[in-house]
Amino acid sequence: MKIGVIGLGNMGSGMAATLAKKEFTVFGYDLSAQALQAISEHGVTPISQLSDLIPQCDVVILSLPKAEHVQKVCLDEQGLLAHAHSGLIVIDTTTSEAQTSRDVAAQLAIKGVEFIDAPVSGGPAGAASGTMSMVIGGSETTYTKVLPVLQAMSTTQVHIGDVGAGNIAKIANNLLCAAHLITTSEVVNLAAKAGVSPEKVLAGINAGSGRSGVSQVNFPKWILNQSYDSGFTMGLMRKDVGLAQKLAEQYNLSLNLTGKAIEMWQASDSELTDSQDFNEIAKFIDNDLY
Repeated sequence: MKIGVIGLGNMGSGMAATLAKKEFTVFGYDLSAQALQAISEHGVTPISQLSDLIPQCDVVILSLPKAEHVQKVCLDEQGLLAHAHSGLIVIDTTTSEAQTSRDVAAQLAIKGVEFIDAPVSGGPAGAASGTMSMVIGGSETTYTKVLPVLQAMSTTQVHIGDVGAGNIAKIANNLLCAAHLITTSEVVNLAAKAGVSPEKVLAGINAGSGRSGVSQVNFPKWILNQSYDSGFTMGLMRKDVGLAQKLAEQYNLSLNLTGKAIEMWQASDSELTDSQDFNEIAKFIDNDLY
């Protein structure tokens, strides 16, 4: 099976390298010449033109920043659709928008191209080690066809429903993560002010019902040691909570608690730039402690 990876940033390069290690034939495409050069050192063949990449592939994986980039890469005049062949399968790992996924899938289907949305969790380290989690939207038939590829890239695959369902699940997950970062920062700060060490209160939380992925992973790995090098930025999380807000507005929902978290993430741009690590939101709670 020949696989093309479009978008060789922190996530895409890791996924491409992982697939190459597992003996897939992998081609990589990116606008950056530096990214193309770097990926060539990991058993991936760099290709500088989509028109040369697409015809060679059985599967194309997208790893792009936003929904608009997915739409552009897939549907522009010289995009993926222009060079696609019947039977090609597109796996979009971007945290995108459900309607964009559905629109792109519908256009690709006219040419016999199948599409699934499969946004990922696990960060660059997970992409590089093949230990990501994926939530997947698409037909059962398409999902089954590409399951060997998904399993090579990740340890957990959850088929949520039809095209777009994966993105909805990922938006829900990231909104919870964003809220957990704020709530955990607040309670650890509360305990610290009351004389209990952050490490000890986290040990207690993680032994109890208040634990979360944030308390178990983010705090010890990136926050308490102030390393802030997860590979996921404030800007990307602001984008994701914005997608959650947009989805809520679409269905006239009031997000009373998580809506406050969204407001705090957006307000934090006065102190924290988009390029900073997303775990640095803790500094918005207490800059001295974190």
